Amino acid sequence: MKYLFVLLFAGLTAGAQVQKEQLNLMPWPQNVVINEGNFNLTKNFKVNITGNPNARIFGGVTRFLRRLDGRTGIFFEQGFIEKLNEVPNAELQINCTKSGKIGLYEDESYHLDITSNKITINASSDLGALHGLETLLQMLQNNSKSFYFPVSKISDFPRFTWRGLMIDVSRHFQPIDVIKRNIDALAAVKMNVFHWHLVDDQGWRIEMKKHPKFTQLASDGMYYTQEEIKNIVKYADERGILIVPEIDVPGHGSAILTAYPEIGSKVITLTGGTSEKNIQGTAIATYGIERNAGIFSPTLDPSNPKTYQLLSEVFDEVCPLFPGAYFHIGGDENEGKDWDANPKIQEFKKKHNLKTNHELQTYFTMQLAPMLKKHGKQLMGWEEILTKDLSKEAIVHSWRGPNEGMPAGQSLVDAVKKGYKTVLSNGYYIDLMYPIASHYLNDPMPKGANLTSDEKARILGGEATMWTELATPTTIDSRVWPRTAAIAERLWSAEDVVDVENMRKRLEQISFRLEELGITHIRNKDVILRNIANNQNIQSLEEFSKVSEPLKGYTRNKGGTEYQMYSPFTLFADACGPDAKDALAFDAAVNQYLANKSADNKAKVTAFFNKWITVNKDLTALSANAPLVQPILPLSKKLSDASQELLLVLDNKSTLKPPDLKSLIEQCNTKDHADVELSVYESLKKLI
Repeated sequence: MKYLFVLLFAGLTAGAQVQKEQLNLMPWPQNVVINEGNFNLTKNFKVNITGNPNARIFGGVTRFLRRLDGRTGIFFEQGFIEKLNEVPNAELQINCTKSGKIGLYEDESYHLDITSNKITINASSDLGALHGLETLLQMLQNNSKSFYFPVSKISDFPRFTWRGLMIDVSRHFQPIDVIKRNIDALAAVKMNVFHWHLVDDQGWRIEMKKHPKFTQLASDGMYYTQEEIKNIVKYADERGILIVPEIDVPGHGSAILTAYPEIGSKVITLTGGTSEKNIQGTAIATYGIERNAGIFSPTLDPSNPKTYQLLSEVFDEVCPLFPGAYFHIGGDENEGKDWDANPKIQEFKKKHNLKTNHELQTYFTMQLAPMLKKHGKQLMGWEEILTKDLSKEAIVHSWRGPNEGMPAGQSLVDAVKKGYKTVLSNGYYIDLMYPIASHYLNDPMPKGANLTSDEKARILGGEATMWTELATPTTIDSRVWPRTAAIAERLWSAEDVVDVENMRKRLEQISFRLEELGITHIRNKDVILRNIANNQNIQSLEEFSKVSEPLKGYTRNKGGTEYQMYSPFTLFADACGPDAKDALAFDAAVNQYLANKSADNKAKVTAFFNKWITVNKDLTALSANAPLVQPILPLSKKLSDASQELLLVLDNKSTLKPPDLKSLIEQCNTKDHADVELSVYESLKKLI
């Protein structure tokens, strides 16, 4: 009888009306209305396109159909979309009035109307239509037998025009497939900018036909050919994504100067104390590709005409590869040590009445602006480029905040008040392994800044930044996703969409959907855990990873020297991520128990303790034939010891004195094992 009731209940709920709160849309649209009824999918489902869109819409609709039939297992009769108005009576009608241009300020809005027998997407351009298709995919529901879309109306548009992700491919080179799958994921969450950080101290990643020494001497053989770059640009264009390349100058210059040391700023002192100052052109410093992380001295010489000649030739070759209107020249973290030590450069400063290195860098930056403008490019750089003499055409990329001793958002406010357009990355540094809520609640529009409407309009949006000192092709997706989807929502959705718990619920489903695009953030975790387990059972490692997170900020790689660019990144910390799943669930259970110490609530807490005691035993057994498990054991034992004692505490059987109990819990706050920390420490403290 019980099972009959369950079956009857399942039948009732299968046909129940979907509520707005049940939808797993991300970014959340500007306006969603759910009505009675459903549109049921069948193999006869077809798509028709009308209007005057860019040809990218044909590939976009074909990919939509393949993702939809892949998800549902339905053998749609329609294969590839190749021209306008192919199927006038199709159930999904897409109308675009114009061809979308890849860039800022394009109309990306769309209107999605789902009735019981027809679906319509109306958009100004194909870019908006592509966004509408992503929303439609997210609207898909199912019961036990079929798939359907709930009858609904959605009107949507982005809050900010710049919604980006930066991937650094200099520290760890990221192959083409990594770049392409991340571009697919960006499109899936309605982001529109891919910032490609191509050159830094650790490598030059662009084939240069006229200057082959860049790749011969400064790439370790890992770079993109110009044809590969063109292919990726085309791939991004087809998905509505603007690519902004970055060559970081004048600092972060180790790779550039490894190839062309003659434009470096370092002074060589020869035997007998003779310096470069009095033997101009005789002594040239040598440089090498950097293998560590950090800020380094090698800097281009702004007083040397050859510097500008080389950069002009570089831009002449690189700019045509990227049809977008923006070029990022870096400009960050130049400490000026080599400038200060070089008498020739000091003389140059005096001659040009440049009082500080900051003014000298602005001089340097402004020499690059016309080189880029010649190719129709607008110069963009990290916030250090901002001085009183910087051209108002430059875009200032705001990245510093409390970690750098500055108020959050201050550089962004300074830039817009001085008349510059700006993009925010402070608070979106996803490589720092900070919890998702810190990114989600970080808004590009600063509160209490008293900005005028014109100043607000200069805030273009934001950009998640993925530096790759500690990220390889195997692990990078797990550092970017799914958190970047939450950042995408902050940049797209209304300002008041800030419910963190609701976001977490939706993000869990979006995370699974990212896998269909090839994102490896879920599957590669098991690859790493199997390596750690020496191909034994990984369940105990999986469970322990649910309460362990990589050390935050840059504390995992102390001084930037514990890991080199060729070190192994197949360790337990590489399998772990922020927002450890059981830590969140345990904290909720603890809060529930402290609010109401019922037997049920107590049981939820004690279940975690019993699990962690078992996990410790299993990890110890696993380590007998798995050396890589050994570094985890001290941390696992500390959690097990605390769990055993807290079980006694909850039963009022503990004999430990309060200071000893506190000391036991404090041991769970260690940062000394396997480059991870226990994310349940704060919750454990609540219980004592």
